[in-house]
Amino acid sequence: MARRSAANVSGEDFSFVSPVVKYLLFFFNMLFWVISLVMVGIGVYARLLKHAEAAMACLAIDPALLLIAVGILMFLITFCGCIGSLRENICLLQSVSSTKSSFFLAQYTARGKVSEVISNAIVHYRDDLDLQNLIDFGQKEFNCCGGISYKDWSQNIYFNCSSENRSRERCSVPYSCCLPEEDETVINTMCGHGMQALDYLEAGEYIYTNGCIDRLVNWLHSNLFLLGGVALGLAIPQLVGILLSQVLINQIKDQVKLQRYNQQHRSDPWY
Repeated sequence: MARRSAANVSGEDFSFVSPVVKYLLFFFNMLFWVISLVMVGIGVYARLLKHAEAAMACLAIDPALLLIAVGILMFLITFCGCIGSLRENICLLQSVSSTKSSFFLAQYTARGKVSEVISNAIVHYRDDLDLQNLIDFGQKEFNCCGGISYKDWSQNIYFNCSSENRSRERCSVPYSCCLPEEDETVINTMCGHGMQALDYLEAGEYIYTNGCIDRLVNWLHSNLFLLGGVALGLAIPQLVGILLSQVLINQIKDQVKLQRYNQQHRSDPWY
């Protein structure tokens, strides 16, 4: 009787799967599962609106395709999280927790590739309309041109200054690099013509000569509190999901150990 009481105290009374943790984890995964469906839907809709040739021109940096890929990946992860929490499946929960931890760390290591992303975007500027609009918007908002400087636009086959380039935009920059004019009613899309052939002082009279990377860094420094709040808002749900997964995994393991302990001592006459 003493051994049975000890088993009850050490196991049955304290080793259990908390329904609060279980269903709270399910709620978190369900919330992000719905968000993933919305992301996929928006991405598919944006993709279908593209012209067929434009849709195949630059799959690697297509914002719509990126949205679809992230949405599908999030869908699979959160779906496994929902099933794992409801079925109390340790394998699924551990897989989801490890994947979420990896993505959480990847969000911070990916910042070092900003320069590479901008360079690839410049190269494929004319290949995708969504990408083109995104770059034009960024250059207008940050008052910048190119990655490091306006001469980065030579990386694009339409804007480079080589003698082999027969494009009318040879040695030019996009109109979004141009300084705004007062009382401008019609956008002059050729305002950046021949700007790469000028030096910094001469070109500075007509276009923004500073690159967008420096402008972006300066903007980040001046908005640290805002960005910190956004980053914290995104990080907290991920950390809560990871924590709840680990708590539920430990509770399930304790419950399995208790069941094994009880099975091993059922034949004991003193149990």
